[in-house]
Amino acid sequence: MMNETGVLKAEGVCKSYGQNTVLSGLDLTIQPGKIYGLIGRNGAGKTTLLGILTAQNTMDAGAVTYDGQPVWENQWALDHLCFSRELQATLVSGQNAQRVKQYLRAAEDFLPHWDGDYARRLLEEFQLDPKKKIFQLSKGQMSMVTILIALASRAPITILDEPVAGLDVVMRERFYRLLLEDYGQTGRTFIVSTHIIEEAASVFEDVIILDQGRILENCPTEELVAQFAYLTGREDEVDLACRGLQVLSTQQMGRRKTCAVRGEPAALSAAAGAGDVDLVPMNLQKVFVALCGHGDEL
Repeated sequence: MMNETGVLKAEGVCKSYGQNTVLSGLDLTIQPGKIYGLIGRNGAGKTTLLGILTAQNTMDAGAVTYDGQPVWENQWALDHLCFSRELQATLVSGQNAQRVKQYLRAAEDFLPHWDGDYARRLLEEFQLDPKKKIFQLSKGQMSMVTILIALASRAPITILDEPVAGLDVVMRERFYRLLLEDYGQTGRTFIVSTHIIEEAASVFEDVIILDQGRILENCPTEELVAQFAYLTGREDEVDLACRGLQVLSTQQMGRRKTCAVRGEPAALSAAAGAGDVDLVPMNLQKVFVALCGHGDEL
């Protein structure tokens, strides 16, 4: 039997809201000790999935386990998970009147692996006023609070949903630096859901692509990106080069043609060498568009 120590697993998860099917027979395995990137279009079901993985949302069918044990109504499993989401989306009546220090004190009570010293260091680094009330914070400062809670939670599996929303480019870079530093020190598992794909791509060891309620990919980022490229050249030459490759989209300008293709790296190199065709590698954002664009422009 496979060792499931530290593994978070979803099997056959289904979720609908009325007539709208959000997740359909979804299977996902999160291995310990990795930084995962979760990407998908708006409405793909990312936040719903993360809520189900951490028992903050119900499912219609399926199972979610941690270490082989059910997550739902299992405090032992939940103690190993932290789901830090946009603060504005999680505020309830009266909570936005709390001061930052009260909010962090509640997090300390709720999260058993909480690192108070680290939380105080982050509070200073982010220049957050602990006496300020939540509703007085800017969107960027609210993002800093959710990041602080996620990192200071020290949870073995820590999930951040759109953590850089509202942050400027300097603070986004600082977040990714802190994330990598913490990962290097603790080796815990992170799942980061974001729409800002390319600047986060170098941080993701593995990438999960969610599309129309199903997992399209869950694999090492570099291995995935190496399978995709653009082939550009004269139409007949490109058509010849594309034989044996998966053509995901095409764009034609006069007699020149560009195809987004998928294949093994060796096959891509051979295709480019078969004629007067240019091969241009894709970055993760372009790969995502090629897989989930459903006919959108290259």
